[in-house]
Amino acid sequence: MTHFGIICPDSTGPLNTMLPLGQELQQRGHRVTLCGRIDTQSKVQAAGIEFLPIGEKDFPVGSMQKTFAKLGELQGLAALKYTVEFLKNMAVVKLRDAPELLKEAGVEALLVNQGSIEGGTVADIMGIPFVTVCSAVVLNREPYIPPLNTLWEYSPALWARLRNQIGYTLVNLVAQPIRDVIDEYRKKWNLPLHSHPNDAYSTLAQISQAPAEFEFPRKRLPEWFHFTGTYHTSASRAPVPFPYEKLTEKPLIYASMGTLQNRLIPVFYKIASACEKLDAQLVISLGGSAKPESLPDLPGNPLVVEYAPQLELLERATMMITHAGMNTTMECVKNGVPMVAIPVANDQPGVAARIAWNGAGEAIALKKLNVSSLQEAIKRVFTEDSYKKNALRLQEAMNQSGGVTRAAEIIEQAVSTRKPVLVQT
Repeated sequence: MTHFGIICPDSTGPLNTMLPLGQELQQRGHRVTLCGRIDTQSKVQAAGIEFLPIGEKDFPVGSMQKTFAKLGELQGLAALKYTVEFLKNMAVVKLRDAPELLKEAGVEALLVNQGSIEGGTVADIMGIPFVTVCSAVVLNREPYIPPLNTLWEYSPALWARLRNQIGYTLVNLVAQPIRDVIDEYRKKWNLPLHSHPNDAYSTLAQISQAPAEFEFPRKRLPEWFHFTGTYHTSASRAPVPFPYEKLTEKPLIYASMGTLQNRLIPVFYKIASACEKLDAQLVISLGGSAKPESLPDLPGNPLVVEYAPQLELLERATMMITHAGMNTTMECVKNGVPMVAIPVANDQPGVAARIAWNGAGEAIALKKLNVSSLQEAIKRVFTEDSYKKNALRLQEAMNQSGGVTRAAEIIEQAVSTRKPVLVQT
């Protein structure tokens, strides 16, 4: 038995990936402890995972809600900068406190979410192995792969490489504070500095919750990078009440802009207006951004709830209108549901670009969103068979990827052998 520690951002997206992975490892006889902010404790323990609080003085109870409320008001580069500042502050606390806390708890190996790039350094300080888990868009950089925060199309042309290089330069400038913190601690512990952003990831195994077919064409991923498919399960989530009796026999269009960057109430009005004339039932989840009674006059009289049981609704949905968060996107893929993506911030544009590239949906930049453009995109995805066929193609690829079982096998092999787990060809 191995005692695994989990280091990941304390937001819903990463947790909905990491908790099921922890549950699978527990079922295999291992011990699993997530190290995070105190606000995360109830959700982690509800999933049956042990919890180790960190930074209680730095991030007291209620601070996470304030952080996410502020983030929900931002878009684009402003949201990315705010996210980087938040991640930098968390990196400082985890690099300062986590090695000792995890050592005292008896943690022997780490699962490090790719969004917590300081996690690998925590493992290096402790002298224990770690595996990188990609909940969001794969962050490993390649010259022909556009930066995560762009809606840019993939192209192997030289002009695209130059475009991407400029984009990465800007991302480097924004993310420099996090790297500075990591460099500081690596120097303190006499660890070699990272010469490239990709150096922060595991040299034993890196796993993504996406199927390989979803990703842009990759040529430089390490031999130990595995696309295993999603780990999502309702077993790691608290039940959400929902008025199922109000669902009709009409095709279901499910709309949600997530739980973080979702304070964009006008977007819900545009979604309702765009769906008004379709022979379908629109269900809108506000994700905590407002109470349903605060939007009483939405066109078409859609069913509006504060929160929704997303996994259950996607089993019934004909299509989804989404912010293109990676978790929601993979849940759509898992159910073969085509999408209309309206990305807001961070990696969402990169996810949306991949949805469109795969032909599993349409993507519309938030700045260009209007009722007319949205109506056209929704109508195409709702009526044209190609979107459903491509969503089903991705679903089949995911079903063949191995899921949480394969991910756990890779993790066990990496930790037990301390050798790279190479992709079998």
